Parts: sequence; structure tokens; C-alpha cells
Amino acid sequence: MKFISTLLSSHLQRYPRMQLEDIYKLLHQAAMGPEHAVDDQGAVRGRLLAEAQSLAGGSEDAAVDPISPDGRLARVHLRPYLAGGGSLDDLASAFIGTAAAYPAAPDKLAKFCACLGDLATAGGIAFQRDVVERFFDDLKQRGYPAIRHSDTYRTLYQPAYRVVAIDLLKKT
Repeated sequence: MKFISTLLSSHLQRYPRMQLEDIYKLLHQAAMGPEHAVDDQGAVRGRLLAEAQSLAGGSEDAAVDPISPDGRLARVHLRPYLAGGGSLDDLASAFIGTAAAYPAAPDKLAKFCACLGDLATAGGIAFQRDVVERFFDDLKQRGYPAIRHSDTYRTLYQPAYRVVAIDLLKKT
């Protein structure tokens, strides 16, 4: 699938130590949106504020990083978003709105994951096909749950973002 190859190539250039967990998390977000992350709107806003206050260091990320085939769903990276004058309230509202309205597509996620064995064989990701297939077969058996970034990814890249529908994010 060309979209998956392009998306992963772009992310692997920026995050060369991505693990299978991180690849899956990206694909899960692209297909399912952020619904799993919004349990209580007040808590969502509180977590976002606390995370923004605890940010350290700069970032090479673009503020808006499209992750869906149509480009309408994106990771909004907090550091550059805030450095550019972005509003936490606008971001929280867009995140909550996306969680409520984005149509989760488990069939799309299954298709995204199914092409990773071929991508591994072609050298598009630095994992052996059998390892990739076992990893994604296990996730399929568990109903494609949401998961966290790998320890490696969290340590090296300190991710701080929210997945939002771009059209819900007000321009600042």
C-alpha cells in the first residue's frame, strides 16, 4: 500500500529507531483516531496543560504532521505548535471533537497492518517479515488495541502530540 510506505518512510527518516509498537501506534491512530484517549473531557484538558508545562527542549517536528491518507487527520506536536502561538484550549477542543466524531475504521487498520509483512520483505522497515507477522497477528488476535509508544521511542524522541482532525483545529 503506497500510503503506508510513504507514511512510514517519512516517519522513519525522522525517527529511525521506531520499533514495531511505534509503527503500529501510528497506523492505529491513522485508522482509528484518538477515541481511546478521551475518557473525561476535563481530565483531557488537565493532562494537556500538565504535559505542556512539563515540556523541555526543542523539536524538529512540524507543528502539524498529517497521518491519514486524505491528510485530514494529523499529529499536532506540542512544542512547535505552542512555539508558533497555538492555543492549548483550541487544541484540547479539536482533540475532544476528533475523538467524538472521527469514524474509527478497524477494517482500514487491518489493511494497514496486513501490508507490513511485504514492506519488511522489501526493506521498507528494518524488521524481519516473520517477526512483523507474529507481532501484528498477536495484535489482531487481541482486537487491535491501542498501545503506548515503545520505551526506546519515548526515551529518544520524547513524543508530545495530540491526534486531531485538522478542520477542527482553529487557525491561530
